[in-house]
Amino acid sequence: MHRSKAFRFLLGGVVGSVVALIAVLASIFAFGASAASITIHAHPVSVNPQMQPAGDPDTAVFGCQTNRGPNALVCYSPQQIYQAYGINTLQSQGITGAGHTIVIIDAFQNPTMATDLAAFDQIFGLPAPNFHQDAPDGLTPFDPNDPNQVGWAGEIALDVQWSHAIAPGANIELVLAKSNQDTDILSATRWAIDHKVGDIISQSFGENENCVDPNLLKQEHALYVEAQARHITVFASSGDEGAAQQTCDGSSWTQAASSPASDPLVTAIGATELFAAFDCRPGVTCTPTPGTYDHEIALNEPAGFLTEGNFSTGGGFSDLYTRPSWQHVPNSKDGRRGVPDVAFTGSINHGVLASCGACAGVTTSAFFIFGGTSVGSPCWAGLTALADQIAGRSLGFITEALYKIGSNPTWNAMAFHDTTVGDNTVQEPDATDTLVTVQGFNALPGWDATTGWGTPKADVLLPLLVSVLGGVHH
Repeated sequence: MHRSKAFRFLLGGVVGSVVALIAVLASIFAFGASAASITIHAHPVSVNPQMQPAGDPDTAVFGCQTNRGPNALVCYSPQQIYQAYGINTLQSQGITGAGHTIVIIDAFQNPTMATDLAAFDQIFGLPAPNFHQDAPDGLTPFDPNDPNQVGWAGEIALDVQWSHAIAPGANIELVLAKSNQDTDILSATRWAIDHKVGDIISQSFGENENCVDPNLLKQEHALYVEAQARHITVFASSGDEGAAQQTCDGSSWTQAASSPASDPLVTAIGATELFAAFDCRPGVTCTPTPGTYDHEIALNEPAGFLTEGNFSTGGGFSDLYTRPSWQHVPNSKDGRRGVPDVAFTGSINHGVLASCGACAGVTTSAFFIFGGTSVGSPCWAGLTALADQIAGRSLGFITEALYKIGSNPTWNAMAFHDTTVGDNTVQEPDATDTLVTVQGFNALPGWDATTGWGTPKADVLLPLLVSVLGGVHH
């Protein structure tokens, strides 16, 4: 069985039209997993791109940060995200995630990761992290002609750079499975948890929970029980096809939740489309401050815009896991675990910048706009490293505390940007390239199965989270 990447990425640069401004550089594949008795089918979810060069930033400012033309895509730097979500306030207090380690679980490898990270840090003025890579079952040689491996290289670039961007003082431990087979990812995850190589785990991949071998799910859940006992926080992206997941034979789509996000011991991360103030070129007075928050809607870019099907925040209700006691909130369902729990920006049209030379087939850096719920998983991992530093300890399982905060109207208004506009109903192409409609869920006040409680007001949420969990600031 395959685990599929929960992201899509586009080439970022300073050029003229929608197609020319940001061209998709590689086909994006979403692999359907299957039960043991069903043949596995790979179903490509791709855009046929023009291959255009990215262009160079003007003193660390990219055209997609400043272009206000009607056909211009928008992108955000770390500094804009800091401003939008209140992270800069924590940074001014010396909260950087220092003393804590974020573990990124991914598959295959990114042969240009060191170059990518150095370029990202240089462009955006970030310190070089304490970064280490492990391949406990062996490092698979990189095949630049395999779009599956190239896609995972992009995922690795995004995960490492944005967990580091949010928590620039944290250690980053990249743990690589030898392939994107379920058993290989499980093995890498087991190694990371058994050896407690970090305080927080980020997983930016997923599949239809009903298509995973039940024995594997039991082993996976047992690992998350161990993680909870060892005060390790575990995150997973909720998927990029809205309420839909591929059927187990890969031929069509059905309403389903994504694993591992649906496991109740995992904090599931959905996605929004963030509208925030543009950046300005050096020497230009910029009001308001770049990144200043305006509003958000549920991520749901239409079929045919930049992807063949809708590009939408994953969310829905589990067929396998019952509703935890802490999720007895309005809009949830009796007897069923709902996802996501919280969200982060993840639009392609309002995406984040990262470097991936391997994605461009070069050994030097190449910047892209990234979108998807897999932006959110490493970013929430970074946020948790900040909270761990505030607490002076590893907070471990945080989901129940997030619901306690979200359920308190006063705390909710202070700590979350509650997304109440949009839905995750989607159309996705089946094996005959016919668009199949899968009914989703509306964004509503409070928790919902599109964006959870919403996105963080980090300067309030993180200290409050520490307080609820009984942390002590050292």
